[in-house]
Amino acid sequence: MTVSETCERPEWVVEAYRHCERVVRDEARNFGYGIRLMPAPKRRAMSAIYAFARGVDDIGDGPEPACVRLDLLDRSRRRLEAVQDVLWRRADSRALEGHPVLTALADAAGRYPIPLDAFAELIDGCESDVRGAAYETFDDLLRYCQQVAGTVGRLSLGVFGYDGRQRAEGLADSLGVAFQLTNILRDLREDGLGGRVYLPSEDLARFGCTLEQDESGDFVDPSWRLHDLVRFQAERARAWYAEGLRLLPLLDRRSAACTAAMAGIYRRLLERIAERPSIALESRISLPTWQKAVVAARALTGVER
Repeated sequence: MTVSETCERPEWVVEAYRHCERVVRDEARNFGYGIRLMPAPKRRAMSAIYAFARGVDDIGDGPEPACVRLDLLDRSRRRLEAVQDVLWRRADSRALEGHPVLTALADAAGRYPIPLDAFAELIDGCESDVRGAAYETFDDLLRYCQQVAGTVGRLSLGVFGYDGRQRAEGLADSLGVAFQLTNILRDLREDGLGGRVYLPSEDLARFGCTLEQDESGDFVDPSWRLHDLVRFQAERARAWYAEGLRLLPLLDRRSAACTAAMAGIYRRLLERIAERPSIALESRISLPTWQKAVVAARALTGVER
């Protein structure tokens, strides 16, 4: 943050952004590579969006009893309303002091047309998670993916700026679906251990799978059936990437680089899973740091598209 930019913001706002950027640095193992490619003002706004979304997601995945997590999600909803109230009244963000993520989010939404209502959809998706929602068809799963991932894409568009609102938002939704489908495949074993199954029941029936696990956490289904199931889902995710990446020409260079870096990292993760489904069935995998850095560098030069 430059000296002139610091002078434009009260110290508590400056510190709030620093907190959000620390959250990105410490927690955004994939998205952080894209966020870092943004110009400083937009990077800070994206950090505020990520920090709030991460907080909601962490509640949904937390170890607390369901009733506690639902109460915490409701508290997040009320805090979001407090941010919107500050903006509507054009009040001083000191009303949010003590909550650095809210303070940074209010400042960012006052500078960029960030559709804060989209966070309510994210909270809805996390609530359905906590309540143990199951997905009979892909259309059921699609709605969940749009809630927990597509919404973040639409929030990001408020910072990016774009050509053609309706088309851009639809493509951001598609890219979010691709990200979430990749997450679901990456976390198959971990989610199963937590009692969560995201793949649609109709797909499990099609491949003769249950995703049940034994006491050691290994899947009881025949491995060849599971591999076919994973490859089928990977092919579905590829189609959503192909659609979502049509967003890039609608963005400016740095915003397109940010998006391409995120998508590039996730697509490489997807291809690793598709190539060796046993990886996703045995552990939670990730790309090495050097490979993520290469993808980000290629995105900034326009090669990663």
